[in-house]
Amino acid sequence: MNDRFEIPASLKRNSLALIAIGIITLLIGAFTMLGGDVYDKTRFWIVLLHNSVFFLLISVASIFIQAAVALAQGSWIVAYRRVPEAIGANVWLFGIIALVIMFCIVFGFDVKGVNPIYEWVHPGNDKILQGKSNFLNKGMFAGFSIVTVGLWAFFGRKFRAMSLAQENAPKNNTKIYWKFFRWSGLFLLVYGLTQMSTTPWLWIMSTQPHWYSTLFSWYTFASAFVSGMALILLWVVYLKNQGNLVLVTKEHMHDLAKFMFAFSIFWTYLWFAQYMLIWYSNQPEETIYFKLRQQGPYSVLFYSNFIINFCMPILILMSRPSKRNYFTVTFMAMIIIFGHWLDYYQMIVPGPMGSHWHMGWYELGIFAGFVGIMMTCVSRTLARTSLVPKNNILLKETIVHLS
Repeated sequence: MNDRFEIPASLKRNSLALIAIGIITLLIGAFTMLGGDVYDKTRFWIVLLHNSVFFLLISVASIFIQAAVALAQGSWIVAYRRVPEAIGANVWLFGIIALVIMFCIVFGFDVKGVNPIYEWVHPGNDKILQGKSNFLNKGMFAGFSIVTVGLWAFFGRKFRAMSLAQENAPKNNTKIYWKFFRWSGLFLLVYGLTQMSTTPWLWIMSTQPHWYSTLFSWYTFASAFVSGMALILLWVVYLKNQGNLVLVTKEHMHDLAKFMFAFSIFWTYLWFAQYMLIWYSNQPEETIYFKLRQQGPYSVLFYSNFIINFCMPILILMSRPSKRNYFTVTFMAMIIIFGHWLDYYQMIVPGPMGSHWHMGWYELGIFAGFVGIMMTCVSRTLARTSLVPKNNILLKETIVHLS
């Protein structure tokens, strides 16, 4: 069975158009904002930070999904495993973009001796920042970031390489299967020490360094995971509409929709747990985070975030028929990705920008550019090999899979 994907001219045209929009937006923003006041300059950099971190983390979620399924010895993903493989194999690109942007901010963005985004870069006489300086410093930031992105990129390409190698292995040979199993366990250890702990502290939470939350890394993980699952579903539906992924049935789509539904609830649980505990304890060093977002200028986004990322998934995706309807799950996948893009916006932007926030041409133009990059690089990776993982020892199980 040879299920090859040929990139349609419309996909090439649309993805390149989105990239062009992103580049034009970036150039216009550079000319208009970098010559403006401190808030214009901050807006220029923080929008780039927001999008680069968001798209990097939802790409890494595809590697996590591959590893988790491998350790669970799940067969349901085999029918479309080339999709998360293609996304994960391009983590290196989004990682490089994120590193360049973050390093420009940390090492080059100063306004009169103050870094408006990462305040800890110049702690001054601030006792709290001085007390955190053993962790929040340029060297630690650079070291953790480089090692983290390097490991993620390595595992993303390693997993795809092992999957492709299985095609040329002797029939029913399980050597690569168990090798993948062991590498998956190692990746989850790395993932636990990065995405599930240190990385969100450095990249996101430190934009508001006087505030902290012990749930924050889990919260960012849940948001990235459900967005990553929605991204996989969008590619699966698109490929099915192109006549590819012949092994994928409504049973597989039902599984993807169930994950979107379940982890929308999981995200809500973490959202509420973090909010409730901070509200109940009522400590000023913790409540400053939600006071700015719930009672301040971001209140519309705060409540919209809850409606989009919880109310819509639970109301629309709860029933079985809705999870098996291609239009419904596609619509909800796009809503979930956009909703959690707004969620990351709320995590990153309010601290540095305060009440001087925007949601306009620059934010949406940069978002469009990253979407175009994602479409281009993933489609090219998918087109390089068959979409059916031939010789996979779980291929029979995925063919007869029932939800």
